[in-house]
Amino acid sequence: MKGVEALAAAISAGTDRQYTVPGFPVTELGALTRAEMVINEKTALEYALGDSLAGRRAAVIIKNVGVNACADPLVQATVQGIRGGVLLVVGDDPGAKGSQTAQDSRYYGELAEIPVIEPDEATCFTGVEAALAASETFSRVALFRLTPQLLDAEVTGVPVPRTGGSGRLADPGWTMHGRVTAAVEVYRAMFAWSDASPMNRWKGGILGVGPAPGDSRLVTVNPVPARAARFEAVQEYGRSFVRDHRTVLPPDRQGRPESRGDRGFGRTFCSVCPYRTLLDILKERDMLLICDAGCSVFGLNPPYELGIASYGMGASIAVATRSTRVALIGDYALLHSGINALIDVYEKRLPLLCIVMKNHCAAMTGGQQVSDPVPYLRWADPVICPADDERRLREVIHDPDAPQTVVVEAECPKGAHHETVEY
Repeated sequence: MKGVEALAAAISAGTDRQYTVPGFPVTELGALTRAEMVINEKTALEYALGDSLAGRRAAVIIKNVGVNACADPLVQATVQGIRGGVLLVVGDDPGAKGSQTAQDSRYYGELAEIPVIEPDEATCFTGVEAALAASETFSRVALFRLTPQLLDAEVTGVPVPRTGGSGRLADPGWTMHGRVTAAVEVYRAMFAWSDASPMNRWKGGILGVGPAPGDSRLVTVNPVPARAARFEAVQEYGRSFVRDHRTVLPPDRQGRPESRGDRGFGRTFCSVCPYRTLLDILKERDMLLICDAGCSVFGLNPPYELGIASYGMGASIAVATRSTRVALIGDYALLHSGINALIDVYEKRLPLLCIVMKNHCAAMTGGQQVSDPVPYLRWADPVICPADDERRLREVIHDPDAPQTVVVEAECPKGAHHETVEY
């Protein structure tokens, strides 16, 4: 069978949900998997991360330049962790036959410190399952690189069973520095995984990468296995990623991840924050949520500890839609990049309670003025509620059965600072 047919079968069998933004050379692959079309690549990956939090496996099928659009949640997920496997299927176009660039997506493996698999004609089925298993083992997204050469080729192999596994989220007691430390230590372990993979075949001669010709075969392309350094000749489609990374060593061993107790303090909302009434209601009702960047991220910390995860600016809406169904986001993050996801959610009538903290400023970065989001949300028929109207808040904050946007208005008190809690 053709590579695109085998890969479609493997992805459909190995994942519970599939999302796509069409583009050469993976448009047909998305159609064969009956993937859900999404407004943009960032939202698609955020949906997949939400599925992951709910214990489902998900695939996102996009072309090379689409990876640029989802770079923020891709990198953030490495540090914050995942549960169910997330497969980022990327169609590269080395000859720029149907693309505006010849971008080589393997470099995102190095940037985001994620496993990258580039299958050959014999590893389409095993490669999909291996990538998903690696995603769960190392608690981060796995990138699955495809080129037209493989999609159009005749391939071999048979379906393989799904393996059981689950990743983990970062310890909520770790500081952000601690989460980074832990993620880098896990990346160290990926080097041994890549070197030991049975999908790689070492015979000497020329080293072929993915579907490129060669006597030996390399399928796990990030991290590049140490044994690849022995080969003088390397054949690969695209840039010279493997050739240039053959001698890259694992990062230095990391120390114990820093916790808030180690640091001696944690941070939460300002003591006079007008949104504490809102948070108190969410806490009282035990409404778990996805936090965004900005002040909403404090929903992860004591005393509230309602946030399950945070995957970056504007990410809470799509992630929450597939997991907790409650998103907490600031006005700036909504306008920055969350509004695209909100459009997709409303178009599909997906159940979500989107709570927008409209404080007219970017409070986390110095109080810079922010445009009013309400004029750009008229189509969503948002509920506007003052932050000090507890009765009204209790009426509008509830489990959703359809998309609903609640804009909670307040002014950040002048001169207020985030509260530091000593341990």
